[in-house]
Amino acid sequence: MMMASVINLKDILYALTGQTNPKLDIPVSKAVIDSRQASEGSLFIAFPGEHVDGHDYVQAAFDNGAKIALVEKDLPEGLNVIDLRAEYFQPHFLNQVTAPVCLRVENTLAALHQIAIHWRKEHPIRIIGITGSVGKTSTKELTAVLLSQKFAVLKNPGNRNNVIGLPLTLLELDSHHQCAVLEMGFYVPGDIRLLCDIAQPQVGVITNIGTVHAERAGSQENIARGKAELVEALPPAPDGVAILNMDDPRVSAMRSKTAAKIFSYGVNEKSDLMARDIQTHELEGLSCVLSYQGEDHPVHSPLMGAFSVYTILCATAVALTEGLDWEMITTGLANSQLDLRLHPLPLADGTVIIDDTYNASPASTLAALEFLQTFSDRRVAILGDMLELGQYERAGHYAVGASVVNAADVLILVGERTLMIAEAAVDRGFKQDRIHWFADSEQAALHVCGLIQPGDRVLIKGSNSMRMDRILRTLAGGE
Repeated sequence: MMMASVINLKDILYALTGQTNPKLDIPVSKAVIDSRQASEGSLFIAFPGEHVDGHDYVQAAFDNGAKIALVEKDLPEGLNVIDLRAEYFQPHFLNQVTAPVCLRVENTLAALHQIAIHWRKEHPIRIIGITGSVGKTSTKELTAVLLSQKFAVLKNPGNRNNVIGLPLTLLELDSHHQCAVLEMGFYVPGDIRLLCDIAQPQVGVITNIGTVHAERAGSQENIARGKAELVEALPPAPDGVAILNMDDPRVSAMRSKTAAKIFSYGVNEKSDLMARDIQTHELEGLSCVLSYQGEDHPVHSPLMGAFSVYTILCATAVALTEGLDWEMITTGLANSQLDLRLHPLPLADGTVIIDDTYNASPASTLAALEFLQTFSDRRVAILGDMLELGQYERAGHYAVGASVVNAADVLILVGERTLMIAEAAVDRGFKQDRIHWFADSEQAALHVCGLIQPGDRVLIKGSNSMRMDRILRTLAGGE
C-alpha cells in the first residue's frame, strides 16, 4: 500500500523562500503550537504570547521529538538556527540544514499562513467553507460524515476555525484527501476574507446571522458583512457554489455578493432544498421530508431539536452539490452520531441531563428551550450568561427569559447577566419562587443537586467561559 505524501521540510523551505534542497525530505508528522503536544517528527510553531511565549519551549518541543521549529525571536545558544529572513537569507544556507532545526522568520503567524497557502495549492481538491453565527460546528461535522461516504475527507477538529487553527488543519492535507470541510470563525470583518485567502474554498455555506460576537463586530450588519466575505471569495459558477439559508433575510441577501452558483435551503417553499413535515421525537431525534427538484425524500436523524433541521439541510445541500445520491444521504443522516449539541445523559434515578454546555447565544438558547418544551416531565433550565452580545445583550437575555415561561418549570440561573432573564420571565408570569440564582457555576454546583428531582429533564446551557460543565459534572456524580 502506497504511503500518503505529507508535508516535509523541503516543502516548508520552498514555501518560505522559494528555494529548497531536495535532500531535505524530512516528513512532518503534525504541526503543533504547544510543546507538550509535540512528538516524533513534529513541526513546532513558537508564538509570542501575552502571558506565555512559545519561544521559551522550543527545546522542550525538540526533547519531545519535534524536528522543526518556526521562530521569530533570538534563541539561546546551542540551538541550530537557519535564518530565512529576506535580509539575511542566502541560498547556500539550505545546504547546512540538519534536523532538529529552528527556522527564523519575521513573523511566525505570517509564516504559518505562507506554508498553508503553498500546501493547499499543492492539493487541488474541493474545499467547503462553513460559517455562520450558530450551528457551524454541527454543520461541519455532519457535512463531513455525509461526504466521507464517497470521499476521503479532512476537517478541522473541534472548533479549530481561526487564523491559527485553520492553517494548522490544512497542513494535515496529504495525497489521499479528496476534499476538506473547514469551519471558519469570525470576530470582526476581514477575518473570513483572510481564511479564504488561505483555504481557497470552492463551496461556501452560511448558516445564519445572529448576535454572537456583536460586542467585537459592533452590529448584526457588520456580522453579516463579515460572513459574506466567504461567498465573495468563491470562484464564479460553475466551480463556485454558495449555499445560503433562504429563511434568514441577511443570508439570503448575500446572493447579490457572489458570482458563484446559488443553492438555497430552508423551510421556505422557494428554496432549492426545502424541509417540511418536521417532527421531533424527544431523545430519539427528528424526522422530516426533504423536497428537491420535485421529489420528496423522507429522512430521519438522531440529531435532537427542530432547529437541527437546518444542520440537516446544510449538510444535504453540500452532499448534493458534491454528487452524493439520496441513498447515501439518507443512510448518512440516519447513522450520524454527533456528540456536539444537546447530548442526552440519562442518570440512574430517571433524570435526563441535556448537555448543551458547548456555548450559548440567544438564537441557540431559544432553540434549546424550544426542545426542552417538548418534554412532558418536569423541565429544569439551567442557564448561564451569554457573552459578547454587545448592544444586543439586554434584548438577547430578555428574549430568552420571555421564552422560559412555556419551556421550563424550574429556572436555575448563573451569572450577573442572567438577572435580565429572571426579570423577563417574571414579567411574563413565571413564579419568582421557581427561580434560583447563583453568582457563578462553582456556587451553583454546590446547590444544584438539591433542586433536581428524579425524572427531571434538565437543560444546561451557557457561554463557554461560564464553565457550566462544572454543574454537569456535579449532577452526573463526577465531583
